[in-house]
Amino acid sequence: MPDLIAQGASRWRRGLPEIAAGRDVLLGRQPQSSPPPASLSSSASNRSAYADVGGGAVAAMGQPQKRHIVAIPWAVPWDPTISRHHAVLTMLSGDRLRVTRDPRARNPIFYRGKPRDQFVVVPGEHFVIGETTFTLARRPGFTSESDPSPQAAMTPSPSIRRGLVPEDRHELDDDANLTPDYIASSKNYEVTEMAFAESALRQRNFHDTQARIELLARLPDLVAGSISDEELFARVTDVLLRATPASSAVAIVRADLKDGLIPNPDSQESLPEMEILHYDVRDNNSTSHDVSTKLVAATLHRRDSVLHLWETAHTHNHSQPSAADYTATENIDWAFCVPLRSEACRGWVLYVTGSRAAMLTSDASINDSRTLVDRLSDDVKFAEVVGSLVSGMRQANQFQQRHAAMRRFFAPVVLDAIAGTDSENWLQPRECELSVMFCDLRGFSRTSEMHSDDLLVLLEQVSAALGVMTKHILDTEGVIGDFHGDAAMGFWGWPLPLPHGTDPMVAASAAAARAAADIRRDYATGATDFRCGIGIASGKAVAGRIGTVDQVKVTAFGPVVNLASRLEGLTKVFGVEILVDDVTARHLVVPDHPEPQSAETADSSPGTIAAKTSGATAVTTRDGFHLRTLGRVRPAGTKNPIEIFQLIVPMENHPQLTEAQLRLSEQAFAAFGEGRWDDAYQQLHELPAWDRPKDVLLQRILQYHRVAPADWDGVLEFPK
Repeated sequence: MPDLIAQGASRWRRGLPEIAAGRDVLLGRQPQSSPPPASLSSSASNRSAYADVGGGAVAAMGQPQKRHIVAIPWAVPWDPTISRHHAVLTMLSGDRLRVTRDPRARNPIFYRGKPRDQFVVVPGEHFVIGETTFTLARRPGFTSESDPSPQAAMTPSPSIRRGLVPEDRHELDDDANLTPDYIASSKNYEVTEMAFAESALRQRNFHDTQARIELLARLPDLVAGSISDEELFARVTDVLLRATPASSAVAIVRADLKDGLIPNPDSQESLPEMEILHYDVRDNNSTSHDVSTKLVAATLHRRDSVLHLWETAHTHNHSQPSAADYTATENIDWAFCVPLRSEACRGWVLYVTGSRAAMLTSDASINDSRTLVDRLSDDVKFAEVVGSLVSGMRQANQFQQRHAAMRRFFAPVVLDAIAGTDSENWLQPRECELSVMFCDLRGFSRTSEMHSDDLLVLLEQVSAALGVMTKHILDTEGVIGDFHGDAAMGFWGWPLPLPHGTDPMVAASAAAARAAADIRRDYATGATDFRCGIGIASGKAVAGRIGTVDQVKVTAFGPVVNLASRLEGLTKVFGVEILVDDVTARHLVVPDHPEPQSAETADSSPGTIAAKTSGATAVTTRDGFHLRTLGRVRPAGTKNPIEIFQLIVPMENHPQLTEAQLRLSEQAFAAFGEGRWDDAYQQLHELPAWDRPKDVLLQRILQYHRVAPADWDGVLEFPK
């Protein structure tokens, strides 16, 4: 895949899209991914420039087919002579690039010294717009050899270099604190590998301290000002090229460390897959040299910076090379790699390569191996500093992004509790006691038909209504579990116990009651077109980061989650806003006695709550709401029947059942469950006509002519 290099007041180098992607690049000062205006594209003068650049599709009546650009916008903001939309770049086979002048461009595009509306460039060629030169360059690949330069002799005469020449070896070890290691090659050149301990590099002083300090002083602003990884990579490689005068190219490479370890590059084990994240060269017209996988692997294996020096056949006898022996396009005889030590840059290295000839040109005092390595040690140390800054910045950014992402799911009190801990450990799935709530918006189908021509308005209304629900989930220290179109799921009891010993079931009911009241109030005032249905169930579940290799999310899993969803569905059947299961209902009831109940008492039979209301008032929850039993049901997809309860949330100016009517409802539902359907029929008819739950029982009673079936077990079935 080739790169395009823009050189003007500023400079960037970016990879072009692969042909298979079928996308173009829209080049300009502020480009957008859109076709040109009809007024421009239809004019005769612009047809040739904006006809189907794919090669000849022609519309009816002989008019050229206008190409609709699905483009990647590329901004060149520094050059005012470049129009907002100036050129369309299309990748062709063989790393060729077709450049088509956009009809909206004010200034011409110069290719080979002449203005052209359309032309094809190959790697090494360039074109000019205004004051900016664009050069097409090949991106390097990888080589398994230690010497990535293209001119290395291919004669298979193995040579092993056992360290530096004897007179230099002791001086080098004592002065530079280097740890030599050696590798063999199948070519007729010799390679010396040296590893730099991080601690030793920190103790070194730069030879050109002032120049390095000036670069380092500007580095934080350059790096921190990057709004994307692409911009960060471009700035880092540019800094390293300027800070390392003898360098020819700089790359940022990522190795796929799936198993967390990398084998010794000298072993027979296969090396991991590698990717060049960014690459830049000092000379736009120079050859792109491949990256040595052995050097990258050695760096990651050692976890220290590693330098490779090699000598070709005409220099390995230690004769001083002349400048004529090298060219900018052919000579590469050293490279070093610096690891980026942070989880955010796992498997990343900075790769710098260059030539001794460039060092001889800039500093004639470099006349032996000791001085050469000493000067390169400065460059390695500077790259280490750059790498540390990049690693730290990306780690901080990743933490901020993770924190922002978690804020969408966790209440602030939960985030504060796990701050400073290993979030990965907290997110691991584990079994715990949860209270799970599903909320679904009523009236979505009707509203979607009304806004079928403006789906963005529909989305805003749905988001606003669900936002009411998620606000109350977070306000009660719950976790946002998932979204399903017009429904939301939340849960309580994970990852930490709720503060102040709050019961997760009480928190769930409080969130549900407040959300239902707010949504009902908005509906009454015309602020929303939606009502809501909420189901709450409690029990054991697995919560955490759950998913597949391709997609993960923070959610809960288990039968209790399915039950909460089923209860939410039953709110439509019974015509109520909130249904809770019997486990949740038991925890919402205000105790009759101040002393705590035992586990056996808390797990009493399903009829315990109903028995409390017999001949008295309805059950009152801790928050002052009422619980009304709706009998025993078997929701779709479940095996065991459960007793369900309506959580009644009073609201001003809305009809409510009186205490007497609640007692009557309790007696009617009890008679229905016991098979006394004639009694239940009479009692249900005494309830108000607007009371929807009674209609479910009346329909079943009339279906069987007010006589319970012989096999009646008191359970209402709700099959799929």
